[in-house]
Amino acid sequence: MLVFDKDDGHLRALVENRLVTDFKTAADSVLGASLLARPGSRRLLILGAGAVAASLVRAYAAVLPGLEEVAVWARRPDQAQALLDRLGTVPARLSVAADLQDAVARADIIATTTMARDPVIRGDWVRPGTHVDLIGAYKADMREADDALMARAALFVDSRETTAHIGELLMPLASGAITADSIRGDLYDMLRPDARLRQSDDDITVFKNGGGAHLDLMIASWIIDRLSQA
Repeated sequence: MLVFDKDDGHLRALVENRLVTDFKTAADSVLGASLLARPGSRRLLILGAGAVAASLVRAYAAVLPGLEEVAVWARRPDQAQALLDRLGTVPARLSVAADLQDAVARADIIATTTMARDPVIRGDWVRPGTHVDLIGAYKADMREADDALMARAALFVDSRETTAHIGELLMPLASGAITADSIRGDLYDMLRPDARLRQSDDDITVFKNGGGAHLDLMIASWIIDRLSQA
């Protein structure tokens, strides 16, 4: 990733793109969860064992010290186990989730990191009080949650502009399961002192992490500044 100076345009640094992606995705999601998840959440379920899953688990464990269990579900259980093998320092019980529906029903926080084009998590599986962090979908034909979940939940996004084109929102909007007004706020709204976030312990909250180039720039600039101070 090339980072240029905002004042005169000179090249400040070349930053490893994978590092930026790991940091920005995890930070975005965990900020959403810290604002929306039910206090005392202890069980985290990760769907998918791909590129961002490891950094996501580490970030959740760092920000939510009460986390006791982390389960990982993947279409290939060997990939889920390989991920857990890399997470031995995480201070929580680690396990592979064999039955997705059962794992969803037990979780306090669910983070989805798949490349799915059809829903992998269904609204009637999710119990009241759960926080769902939707990460994987980034195109118009991609989604991880079904209409039932989107209709049941209090919906939030990281940025209205960077999520408007994603199937996670486009498809339930097209079907009538939700309306534009169903989205209660983005991170700008959520960080306001008067923000309306989780209203009760029984609320199901959904946070759509859409990412965006603004996050790449923020994280890359932070990395450069930290290295400059070293």
